[in-house]
Amino acid sequence: MLGDLSGISKIYLICGRTDMRLSIDGLMAIIRDTYLMDPYANALYLFCGRKPDRIKALHHDKTGFVLFYMRLDTGRFQWPRSSSEARTLTRQEYRWLMEGLSIDQPKALRPVQRKDF
Repeated sequence: MLGDLSGISKIYLICGRTDMRLSIDGLMAIIRDTYLMDPYANALYLFCGRKPDRIKALHHDKTGFVLFYMRLDTGRFQWPRSSSEARTLTRQEYRWLMEGLSIDQPKALRPVQRKDF
């Protein structure tokens, strides 16, 4: 599921640190009470704790909540720790995150136009 996002309309990254001992009800309460968002929306909510090598993802699939837990064997996720906000991710930023890259990649440089002298 963490690779297939075909049925999901939005991806939200919950910046900062989340208590990874929380289960579905606790994560759902964070989404609802702290960020005033709808946990039943067709969205994937990503959380990271103190250790940046593991994340939890919460999704409601119209029949119930699904909780995913992922721990990397090597490396770590480049998780934004600066603030406690919910950030919308594009699918490309999500792929970068899952590959261990920063979601804040520099913008691609435009090709330089050459002038013939």
